[in-house]
Amino acid sequence: MTVTLAWLPARLVERTEQTTTARTLVFAVPGWPGHLPGQHVDVRLTADDGYQAVRSYSLAAPADDDRLELGVQPVPDGEVSPYLADQLPPDAEVEMRGPLGNWFVWQPEQTQSALLVAGGSGVVPLVAMIRAHHAAGSPSLFQLIYSVRTPEDIWYREDLTSAGPHFHSQIIHTRRTPQGDSTRAPGRITTADLEQATTRLEPQSPVYVCGPTGFVETASDLLTELLDKQGIDPTTIRTERFG
Repeated sequence: MTVTLAWLPARLVERTEQTTTARTLVFAVPGWPGHLPGQHVDVRLTADDGYQAVRSYSLAAPADDDRLELGVQPVPDGEVSPYLADQLPPDAEVEMRGPLGNWFVWQPEQTQSALLVAGGSGVVPLVAMIRAHHAAGSPSLFQLIYSVRTPEDIWYREDLTSAGPHFHSQIIHTRRTPQGDSTRAPGRITTADLEQATTRLEPQSPVYVCGPTGFVETASDLLTELLDKQGIDPTTIRTERFG
């Protein structure tokens, strides 16, 4: 039986800058049923003339009563993202429907180590997992490999440096590295970037990959080869893509 999710009013209560363009938006959504780290929502805007536009956005934090945190990266000439990121007034309302997506999720009762691989704004649902992992005091190993163009493009910098002793992150810069950092030349993700992290995985460890379609396809292919060499079933790889 197909369950139809209701559209709920969502009031903007906070907007935070992540990068020069990216924003975190917090909404109050009365009647929200809760969600799992990794899930997303549909957001609907309705113009004065009745025209409606719907887009999907990942949730950046675990369930917190009726408060939802979204990560928004404006798309040039987009109908929805530029308005949400910079123009939606405080206390204004949009509509939301969800939670959506039951495959790309992490739950505190999972005990296996996990590998998270993100490209750009694809880190948003993974940050929800990282925050949930930290809040639960989980002893399982969490590893994040995060690909960004430049140091200024890193989202959730504070969360990535204060997520506890069982969390490790590695930043890959594709266009420009931090000044004085000569450990890795700028460039796209490679087998060498992923290899050490995969050796720490267990046979049933989940691997989450999120980002633009091209990034996800490349990272998934590299991971499939590495896991296969180690005798780990590549079906543990879960992907979420956009663009």
